[in-house]
Amino acid sequence: MGIIKSGKVVIMLAGRYAGRKAVVVKVSEDGSSGKRFGNCIVAGIDRYPRKVVKNMGKAKLEKRCKIKPFVKAVNFNHIMPTRYTADFELKKVVDESSLKSESRVDTRKNLKKILEEKYKNQTGKNDKKAGGAQYFFKKLRF
Repeated sequence: MGIIKSGKVVIMLAGRYAGRKAVVVKVSEDGSSGKRFGNCIVAGIDRYPRKVVKNMGKAKLEKRCKIKPFVKAVNFNHIMPTRYTADFELKKVVDESSLKSESRVDTRKNLKKILEEKYKNQTGKNDKKAGGAQYFFKKLRF
C-alpha cells in the first residue's frame, strides 16, 4: 500500500477499536510468518482526553488529559487512511516484540507517557504537522 506509511493517521474500521484513530508505526507489505497478509503495526487512542477550558484547576486539568492507548497489528482491509500525518517517534517504543503479551503492558505504559506529553505540548493550529496531531487527539464524531 503506497498510501499507508509510517506516521500516517488512520481510522480503525473493524474490531474492538473500530472508530478509533491510530498512527501507523511499521508497515509489512507482504506479511510475516505468523500473519500471511499485508498488515501494519498501529498505536492509537482507546480513551480520548476530555475537553479542557482555561479556568480549570491544575488537578482537574491533569485528570482530564489522561489517555488510554492501544497497540495492535492490523490487516490493511481494516483501516482507513486519512490525509493527516503525525510526527510521533513511536518506533523506539512500539515494535513486533512489544505485541507479545508479556511486554504489551510496558509498551502501553510508555506509549501513554509519550502521547500525554505530546497532547499537553501541542503547538499552534497553522503548522501542518500540528494539524495532524490535533486531529489525532480529537474523538471521531459521526
